[in-house]
Amino acid sequence: MKPWFALCATLLACAMAHASTAADADFRATWTQPQKPFRIYGNTYYVGSHGLSAILITSPKGHVLIDGTLPENAAMIESNIRALGFHVQDIKLILNSHAHGDHAGAIAALAHDSGAPVAASAKSAKMMERGGDDPDDPQHGMAPFYPKVAKIRVLANGETVHVGPLALQMHAMPGHTPGSTGWTWRSCEGKRCLSIVYADSISLLSTNDYRYTDSTHPERLAGYRHALAMLAALPCDIMLTPHPRDGFFEKAAGIAPGKPNPLIDMQACKAYAGEGKQNLEERIQQETGAQKATH
Repeated sequence: MKPWFALCATLLACAMAHASTAADADFRATWTQPQKPFRIYGNTYYVGSHGLSAILITSPKGHVLIDGTLPENAAMIESNIRALGFHVQDIKLILNSHAHGDHAGAIAALAHDSGAPVAASAKSAKMMERGGDDPDDPQHGMAPFYPKVAKIRVLANGETVHVGPLALQMHAMPGHTPGSTGWTWRSCEGKRCLSIVYADSISLLSTNDYRYTDSTHPERLAGYRHALAMLAALPCDIMLTPHPRDGFFEKAAGIAPGKPNPLIDMQACKAYAGEGKQNLEERIQQETGAQKATH
């Protein structure tokens, strides 16, 4: 396996070669850009970089961390956690959205430093145990590898994990990767509790030879459609995503005691699912058009 820095350089070079605008390069630069951590709502905090989310859910009996971002961001995430007044060693469980290097890359280091176990869907667990080297991944061959994660607890779709009073439910969201996963939990401020949704990426990026419409893999379309229907139906007061959405930090800057939380949007999950449906239809048209052109 090539060293991470070499693979990362290869990926970035490839990405830059195919970037249609300078904005794409600027977006990727945010993946390692420091971000001041902050409270999202109640016991839910943002501890990631400016372009890659890492979410900390806290309790007096231990914390849960979702996503690790890039391998080189591990120290940044740990520093953000400490800046909020929490201890890395109090993380008792690490979860993942999907097992690409920009979201799972630092999990091995974070698990080592915290001593926390890692839990994931079966397909994400397989991918993380291989350090991202999974032939079933739509981006296999273009997404860089990362440090392997060992001893992952496999979770079933709909399963709820517990750390002290914390309860987070897993929701399968196959599409971006076969093991893509969303998470839901409740966070409270005083007597007001909100439903928080960490919805996985809905983009359908892949190598040129990957087909979501492949008749030998009907689960690719069926699974993605089911995931979008599930997402649209979830109780959803605040939606978070692995890559922060446009306007997220501007809204977060307006969070203040005694004022309405600007991140609350009960239509966000439905709107996001609608974007996913559009992504899927465009992808189907692209693939079927390419097939017709070759006949």
